[in-house]
Amino acid sequence: MEDSAQQSDRLKPDKRSMVLAQLADLSPSYFGMVMATGIVSLAAYLMHFELIAKLLLLLNIAVYSALLLFNLVRMVRYPRRFFGDMIDHIRGPGFFTLVAATGILGAQFVLLGHNYRVGTGFWVAALLLWVGLTYTIFTGFTVKEKKPTLDKGINGAWLLAVVATQSIAVLSALLSVHVSQPVKLEMNFLALSMWLWGGMLYIWMMSLIFYRYTFFPLAPGDLSPPYWINMGAMAISTLAGSLLIISVSDAPDAPYLNSLLPFIKGFTVFYWVTGTWWIPMLVILALWRHVYKRFPLKYDPLYWGAVFPLGMYSVSTHRMSEAMGFDFLWFLPPIFLYIALAAWLAAFIGFVFDLARRVAALGL
Repeated sequence: MEDSAQQSDRLKPDKRSMVLAQLADLSPSYFGMVMATGIVSLAAYLMHFELIAKLLLLLNIAVYSALLLFNLVRMVRYPRRFFGDMIDHIRGPGFFTLVAATGILGAQFVLLGHNYRVGTGFWVAALLLWVGLTYTIFTGFTVKEKKPTLDKGINGAWLLAVVATQSIAVLSALLSVHVSQPVKLEMNFLALSMWLWGGMLYIWMMSLIFYRYTFFPLAPGDLSPPYWINMGAMAISTLAGSLLIISVSDAPDAPYLNSLLPFIKGFTVFYWVTGTWWIPMLVILALWRHVYKRFPLKYDPLYWGAVFPLGMYSVSTHRMSEAMGFDFLWFLPPIFLYIALAAWLAAFIGFVFDLARRVAALGL
């Protein structure tokens, strides 16, 4: 009996060290799960699948809370690893999933829960996180002495900075409908400013990413799932532009929006067309990676970055059709909702099996 107790005591530190090791290696991109779940929930809500939408909202609250706790513990216990990741060219952009997840969860509270106070709280948090992370990450990339070459240091995950920026534009536009002047004017201006800056940031980054794709050797392992953000960044930019167009009718005291309406409409279509162009290209690259090159398809938290663009394309196309009167696009949002739901379910099953495997390895 005594030997058994001593053996148990010896095992406890080992299990504890294994848990801490997994926590130390936690991917900054894991908030992509919240992004994907949130946007699939919103797509389901717009397609009148309200039960699915609300169940995903409840799940998202739980996942967001757990990931926030894990990241806070990681930051306190492993500050060097945590902040070192922040200025790493590969892992650093993953921190922008926290901003986008905060903005999208806030949008869920606004649209599904009609809880504008909580939505405003998430808006403030997303804005503060965006400022802190944007200037920390890009300043770190700029001043660090040892930097990777372009082909080793950039991928589609960099466009998460665009998604984070546009998530604030989206939440600002959604909240502006429910506030009075003068806050309405200022919130619409912030939405417009973030929408424009997100577009400029996409042009900068996509130029480098496209150059990397076409002028450097590309191995199957280089096409990690976040390359789908190439399309997702344009989809959320389309959504933000569509909400700005819709906001014009709700903001009679914002003449600058009226005067910019043709420009906003033109760029919203421009964003949508660019995102649409990427879809066949990404499918072809996925077939090349997994079928022709036989790259193994196994669960990775980065795959949530492939689910998010599918759901966002459904939502953005639906809203653009509403804002622009493009009724001929009615068939696209439901199709991409079903695709996004299937992709979300596949990723979630992979997550459950991965979690079960980790728990089994700990002997719990």
